[in-house]
Amino acid sequence: MLSRVADSLYWLARYIERAENNSRILDVNLQVTLDDDNTGEDGDKIDWEPILATLEDQKLFHSLYAVTNADTVCEFVTFARENPHSIRSCVAGARENARTVREYISSEMWERINSLYLWINSAEARQLFASSAIDFFRHVVDCSHQFHGTTAATLTHGEGWNFLQIGKYLERADSISRILDLKYHILLPRGEEVGGNVDTVQWQAVLKSCSGFEAYRKIYTGQVTPGTVAEFIILHDSFPRSIRFCVESVDIALHRISGCARVQVSNAAERLSGKLCADLNYVTIGEIFKTGLHQYLDGIQLRIIEISTAMLAQYCEWLDPSMKQEQAQGAA
Repeated sequence: MLSRVADSLYWLARYIERAENNSRILDVNLQVTLDDDNTGEDGDKIDWEPILATLEDQKLFHSLYAVTNADTVCEFVTFARENPHSIRSCVAGARENARTVREYISSEMWERINSLYLWINSAEARQLFASSAIDFFRHVVDCSHQFHGTTAATLTHGEGWNFLQIGKYLERADSISRILDLKYHILLPRGEEVGGNVDTVQWQAVLKSCSGFEAYRKIYTGQVTPGTVAEFIILHDSFPRSIRFCVESVDIALHRISGCARVQVSNAAERLSGKLCADLNYVTIGEIFKTGLHQYLDGIQLRIIEISTAMLAQYCEWLDPSMKQEQAQGAA
């Protein structure tokens, strides 16, 4: 497969997954802030500044908007053309990458992406966003699910499929770590002890934002606790949105591309993914909390960037080095 094609498929999957996960982050924060007591300009800033910090877009946001509140942050993360990581920009990026590899993807995949692109730029999408932002974000998530389902059902599971898998699961692992970190490090209940009603509602919202509440309840009984939620989202081996499952899927796809057995490594990307897999397989939630959940998740995010950079260096050498650096930073 041409490096150009591999690169486009990789970024196609990353952009679709990023659009979905940005929708999830906004959705969960809208739910969490419905019942809090923060009011006024300072309260809005407390509620919504963490979203910008999580997405690392504070500087650009403050250059465009005078106040920080639900309306401005949702507009910025959803529609702002100036924001290269907005949902609309991600959908446009996915469509452009799909357009350049039309001969390598199925017509049904193209139709799903193109339909989402046309919808998100339509008056209908704006009307839904204005009337119910939560329904808007859930529609974006549904469209992403439809794309992934269509891809699984219509695309040959060869090299192209594996590059799509790498892009999807690297982006998912990064975004899920940010959703978890957003709750634990920044949105801890104010004026309530950990384990109180507000805390429990927030942890449930985190699970729902990862589509994991029902799966979690099938495994854990009793009160929702920080330890069990973190263990489920980080370490569960068969939940498809856990960090461990995502990294395992990346490692499998990398070895399928190279043809190297998983007990061996043939390049830096496989070495890095294999090492992260091993760490996630053997670490305990107690060790993670002893390290510090925020610090541990920061480390996961840095290691995901390292895997992405090594994979691009191995398989996408046609890219200009400065272009590689820009895309890698965009993935962060």
